[in-house]
Amino acid sequence: MKACTWNGINDVRVETVPDPAILAPHDIILRVGLSAVCGSDLHLIDGFVPTMKPGDILGHEFMGEVVDVGPEVQTLRPGDRAVVMPCIACGGCWFCENGLWSMCDNSNPHPHTAEALYGHASAGVFGYSHAYGGFAGSHAEYVRVPFADRGAFKVPEGIADEQALFVSDALPTGYMAAEMCNIRAGDIVAVWGCGGVGLMAIQCAYAMGAERVIAIDRVPERLALARDRACAIPLNFEECDVVEELLAATGGRGPDACIDAVGMEADATGPIQWVDKAKQATRLESDRPYVLRETIRACRKGGTVVVIGAYGGAVDKFPIGAVMNKGLTVKSGMQHGHRYAKHLFQLIARGDIDPSYLLTHPMKLSAAPEAYRMFKDKTAGMVRAAFRPH
Repeated sequence: MKACTWNGINDVRVETVPDPAILAPHDIILRVGLSAVCGSDLHLIDGFVPTMKPGDILGHEFMGEVVDVGPEVQTLRPGDRAVVMPCIACGGCWFCENGLWSMCDNSNPHPHTAEALYGHASAGVFGYSHAYGGFAGSHAEYVRVPFADRGAFKVPEGIADEQALFVSDALPTGYMAAEMCNIRAGDIVAVWGCGGVGLMAIQCAYAMGAERVIAIDRVPERLALARDRACAIPLNFEECDVVEELLAATGGRGPDACIDAVGMEADATGPIQWVDKAKQATRLESDRPYVLRETIRACRKGGTVVVIGAYGGAVDKFPIGAVMNKGLTVKSGMQHGHRYAKHLFQLIARGDIDPSYLLTHPMKLSAAPEAYRMFKDKTAGMVRAAFRPH
């Protein structure tokens, strides 16, 4: 089959690779219908996530048609449309039983690197390096899905492929970010990053009762989407002092909750961006935490900072004094989409949210290298490209 593979820093190719096969009784084989690019993929392509190997198949946000099932699969049959969660969860460990699906203890067969870095390993993740299990990703004609009864969800009738696709990652990640804000009626929420996750977080924050959501980015097309499709108040960080603007918009108090939907490769203005970029390039720090620092500075005393953008290692000049002295609550994590999938399908079916507008660039799988170049450079108004391999 054809698949999009990682072959080194900024070296993405479409190659012929072996077809997947059923390896365990709870596996399914999915014929990929749509597989989307994601901002966290850029960390792999840019070389900031270790343990990638040449030939690794990229992609973790996807849906498609079931073509084969293992003997113990109960919930899916060949011919079913299914959407798959990026994090692989066994369903039987303590973390899965407590709804912490992305922290599954049993799905990552290579936990040692993550244990050395973080103290504990997370779940396995499709297409996201050998530190997260070395699982083949979804930018391919077919993909093996382990523990399918737990992580693959049948798409209800009446929901289009383009809607179902984002129930895999962007929508549940944005929903979880908003949920972690503990929003009360009248709250003001600030969201850094107007990619797919940020846009979904904005809409979910409004659905949970936020009075105003302020969106921070620098890409005009994304700020326009935040304003026109998600009803946020846009701020271009290249044209203003974000913290000053947020204080002015909240009577000097600061937002009740701040969401970092950017992660380890944040851009900034002024000298600090060059300091962080130089340290990251020389591996003196692995991540550029400018947005994280800014969320902590801007958030009101006693407020909540939510970190949903992907970080991989260590950062410099983390303002722990502000966290402590302002009494901030910091919440974070990879999304537990297994928790939310059925509810999100209901929201889509009712017309409360339609994530399909995130798909700005449907493309052939053969165009994957060009799609990632466009996505990285944020050209042509791209928010998400999605590949149709067949």
